[in-house]
Amino acid sequence: MLTFMPSRRRLPPLRYPIAVPLAMLSAARRRRCIQVILGVLVGLAASIFVTSRLRIGLVTGSGGGSANGTCLDPSGSWPLPANPEYSFRDRDEDDALRIIGITVPGESVHNSRKTLIFVGVMTAQKYLATRARAVYETWGQEIPGRIAFFTSATSVPPSNRPDLPIVRLRGVDDSYPPQKKSFLMLQYMWERYGDRFEWFMRADDDVYVRPDRLERLLRSVDSRKPQFIGQAGRGNQEEFGLLSLEYDENFCMGGPGVLLSRETLARVAPHVKTCLRNLYTTHEDVELGRCVQKFAGIPCTWSYEMQTILYHNSSGHDAFTGNLKQKEVHRAITLHPVKQHQHMYRVHNYMKGLKIQELQQRALALHRDIANMMTLLGHRSNAAETMMLGSNVPLFPDKMGSQMFLGDTAMLGLEPGLNKFTPRSEGEVLTWDFISRSLYSAGNTNPRRRIESPLKEGLDDVVREVMEMINMYSKQRGRVIEYREILYGYHRLSPQYGADYILDLLLVYKKYRGRKMTVPVRRHVYLQQQFTGLEIRETVDGEEVHVKPHEEEENDSVHEDPLESHHVQSTFREAFENGLLKIGVLPGALSPHETKKALNKIRDKVINFILPLSGRIDAFQRFLSVYEDVCLQDDQKTTLMLVLYPSLTEPLSFSNSINLMQRLQKKYPLSGIYIVPASGSFARAEALELGAAKYDDKVENLLFLVDVDMVFTSKTLDRIRTNTIKGKQAYFPIVFSEYDPNFSHEGATPLRNHFILDQNSGYWRQFGYGIVSVYKSDLKSVGGFDTGIRGWGKEDVNLFDKFVSVAANFSVFRAADPQLVHVFHIVDCDPKLDDVQFSMCRGSRADTYGSVPKLAQYIYNHRDQIFKFAKYRKHQEPPS
Repeated sequence: MLTFMPSRRRLPPLRYPIAVPLAMLSAARRRRCIQVILGVLVGLAASIFVTSRLRIGLVTGSGGGSANGTCLDPSGSWPLPANPEYSFRDRDEDDALRIIGITVPGESVHNSRKTLIFVGVMTAQKYLATRARAVYETWGQEIPGRIAFFTSATSVPPSNRPDLPIVRLRGVDDSYPPQKKSFLMLQYMWERYGDRFEWFMRADDDVYVRPDRLERLLRSVDSRKPQFIGQAGRGNQEEFGLLSLEYDENFCMGGPGVLLSRETLARVAPHVKTCLRNLYTTHEDVELGRCVQKFAGIPCTWSYEMQTILYHNSSGHDAFTGNLKQKEVHRAITLHPVKQHQHMYRVHNYMKGLKIQELQQRALALHRDIANMMTLLGHRSNAAETMMLGSNVPLFPDKMGSQMFLGDTAMLGLEPGLNKFTPRSEGEVLTWDFISRSLYSAGNTNPRRRIESPLKEGLDDVVREVMEMINMYSKQRGRVIEYREILYGYHRLSPQYGADYILDLLLVYKKYRGRKMTVPVRRHVYLQQQFTGLEIRETVDGEEVHVKPHEEEENDSVHEDPLESHHVQSTFREAFENGLLKIGVLPGALSPHETKKALNKIRDKVINFILPLSGRIDAFQRFLSVYEDVCLQDDQKTTLMLVLYPSLTEPLSFSNSINLMQRLQKKYPLSGIYIVPASGSFARAEALELGAAKYDDKVENLLFLVDVDMVFTSKTLDRIRTNTIKGKQAYFPIVFSEYDPNFSHEGATPLRNHFILDQNSGYWRQFGYGIVSVYKSDLKSVGGFDTGIRGWGKEDVNLFDKFVSVAANFSVFRAADPQLVHVFHIVDCDPKLDDVQFSMCRGSRADTYGSVPKLAQYIYNHRDQIFKFAKYRKHQEPPS
């Protein structure tokens, strides 16, 4: 196993071999030593001569140039182009000053973050605009040192990232395998930066690196010694024994990344040309390992741990495109390969999320420390905000309401526990859900159900963190504990404090030192995922609004109605005043004047209703009545376009619908009310396409695709305007769908308030996507509706899938709208529908019968008929 030795100081590498008496060597080895000594003397003489020539050139201003316009390379190996930019030995100003004897401050290795590592990324011209750019814009910005991209001599910077730090290697092309590119990259790094950095990394353009963890690893290893760190390999099954490796030789596989200490590179770099002249295979990483073994005298790290630290995923092009919440991803320092450059940003965002979680955990720990100290000093924890330290230095410089406020210690400083929340009445008691193979809940209409995805992810998170804590010191103790499964557990959610878990885990204890053993064990754990406070951002059309300090001062001088100012905060405050969270002025909140301007900008959006219709005259009358009350009488900025089909079952509905629309047009002549007649059988996808075609996609036309069975209020219009953003976001509201009132009220049809929502009156249509608001240009960009879909359903799901999978840099927003209600009507399923549509239709019809308690009550009250029906169906299929 690799033993990492922490170093307190970083010293320059040992550049000269240790003296050995020649008498102790064999004749052949004496001849080799004499040849090496003579070579060193000749090299020193040549270097002195070349360096003096170069110094003269720099002082006189000739730049060392020759008559043909090339620059003399300081190593004397080959001439260089006159334009040194992106060339092999291009010297910057610091190098030039150093050559002529002027000391450059800060260029020596002094164990700072800027001089820890130099990362060389091998790439090619065709990947500069994609993979290389993605690396540079993600983890490349956080390297504790410097990064450069090495490519062919003819490469040019990409137009989408002209500042990409590329190095064009003279005499190198982008052919594969890249042996020459790899070795000359190492030579470049040593000759130019050998005395500036402690570590050097050879990386591909499809690897993701976690710079913080890489820094932590490298600072624990002595860079003064020869180190060759990577994932050791000896070739796959087909190559084993064919790579010209000795029995004790290996190589560091190049994909996950290779790390060389300064001492290793110092020993290998002078012999790069020798290694290039003696290639035995076409594998670049194999040849690099052979070269390091020969001239540095060390193999790649024989450590099983490297397989998890420098992680290679064998799924190729599909690697890291799926779920990232895996222990391998969380453990690793490098992830390879990220072939699809878009996923480099995805992985980076995920790692940033993990970093945020770590910082939040540290903040919670600090709040707990503050709360404990306040208690020990005899102060109340809620007095921390006003506590002073020493000479009038506040413990919390920024007060509650400021963007820089550090958090409420009275809430965040509480120690983890299951008794944080104290119910004040029986109705406030938090119930536990039982977790086994399924999830069992007393408060859910479906008491036994599968474990939902959010809870499953939460369990994965807490189990992973528990196992990390358990195994934190496993290496020192010579044992490891592995997770197997959750035998059972309990879960509840406290809106004020977070999620609580009681879990019984099945683990496996493995001891690999001393008396080895493997024993199954159980562990009972009590866990809490604590919330870290309320975060609020104010946005207008998806853009966050910030008020500059001078604007706040100006706005404070504007006299506004105090009731309006109170209204700005009241919406958020109401939800948190009942003991949940006390808040003052919201952090970063706009002034009443700015809020009014932002609201006016939203309200100026015109909503264009598109309503497809065939028959259903009674439902259409109800819809027009709602539209008139909400939109026309209130002077809302809306238009209504009716796409009207004839109906075989209601022959007079076509003319009656036109009469209703004309009557509304005469009553409101300035309102936009239009009719688009259509022929043939009704198809919702076709109808919506006909309506959308009437609007210009080059104008900001906001379309609201609606059904005749919907009732709504002005709050719905506000949500449509707020949640639909051109070029960025479409809004698919989750509507409340009513149950059959005849079934719920035992045959009587009472007059109903459609906006009284409870579990017996209806349900949230989570999987319904028929109601949508979107801009015409965005609808066109994804291809619109599939007009080949005929009959009931499926066209909405198809459109939703297009927005999710086709639209780039576009989001879909879903939220429950309590003022958007689907009024009950009997769903007629045509047997001629295809199997998928017919199954969806029957499922939707079954959902509208009634709530689970009502159905259970009905079965209990009519058990004789139900048993008779079940017995009949067992022997033959009853009529529908």
